[in-house]
Amino acid sequence: MSREQFRPTDHSNEHFILTTVVGSYPKPKWLDRMRESHDAGDFDESEWEEASDDAARLITHEHERAGLDAVVDGEMRRNEMVEFFADRIEGYEFNGPVKVWGHNYFDKPSVVSEVAYDESWLVSEFEFTNDVAERPVKVPITGPYTLASWSFNEAYDDDRELALALADLVNEEIRKLVDAGARYIQIDEPALATTPDDHAIVGEALDRIVTGLPEEVRVGLHVCYGDYSRIYPEILDFPIDEFDVELANGDYEQLDVFKEPEFDLDLALGVTDVHVAEVESVAEIKANIEKGLEIVPPERLTVSPDCGVKLLPRDVAYGKMENMVTAAREVERELDAGDIEVGAAADD
Repeated sequence: MSREQFRPTDHSNEHFILTTVVGSYPKPKWLDRMRESHDAGDFDESEWEEASDDAARLITHEHERAGLDAVVDGEMRRNEMVEFFADRIEGYEFNGPVKVWGHNYFDKPSVVSEVAYDESWLVSEFEFTNDVAERPVKVPITGPYTLASWSFNEAYDDDRELALALADLVNEEIRKLVDAGARYIQIDEPALATTPDDHAIVGEALDRIVTGLPEEVRVGLHVCYGDYSRIYPEILDFPIDEFDVELANGDYEQLDVFKEPEFDLDLALGVTDVHVAEVESVAEIKANIEKGLEIVPPERLTVSPDCGVKLLPRDVAYGKMENMVTAAREVERELDAGDIEVGAAADD
């Protein structure tokens, strides 16, 4: 779907490069302390909800202050991208944390019976954010392939069968989000570029996810850093509007992957490195944005940080967003003036 629905009414440039974030954002320190107290039973559910609302309002407005065209609430109510959803899906259970690397642990859930949709996962979160925001709100959702791959499967014959069952639930949730007014959905599949040959499962799952969605709903797919040659050009057949890639962290070494065959989706390009706790200069980010113009024209380019920024200091996360928006607006002005060449000429 055209990105023009996300162009601000006061946008002064002829060209429009959509600016957004992937999803997560550093939580205010007081919210982390509040969560610990709530988990320990020191605060009741209504007090925790009030604190979550306050944090979501604060971060949404912070995104708008930075100038983003499409905002999220920084996922203030979410603890972890699989655990949050598994806790709301019938058929999952938790049996304690699992060591994943070093001294890091992940509360990896198990699917012990047929998955089923019970309560809504994100509608109230979206409605609150949409009410306090002046800009369009994007909704990130962990995709069914990752929800299946990062769980113990004790109920289905294989991960494909589980992923497709989960895709039906994701479709049900997205339909409710659309009924509530959502027009920009991002499916997060960080497991995709790390596992060979499973792009077919993700494609099948996406077919189910988009079933019955209105044309005006924009669907993006975010895939974290990995070997993109494993899934390209196959992703061109996915029923999505936008493909979101993490390339700044790898200094754009994989950019050429998307040049042959021609990339015909919209490109959401990471232009700031979320693994570096320093704010890139506007000039550096402009150079990264221009790399995206080697793949797609500006009317098909979205820019964001590489991935979620929740592990960065909050002032650094904000600085990256602010400089990214400034860089995008400067690139738009230079495009308007004819000072930047697009496509093959930009690659010379």
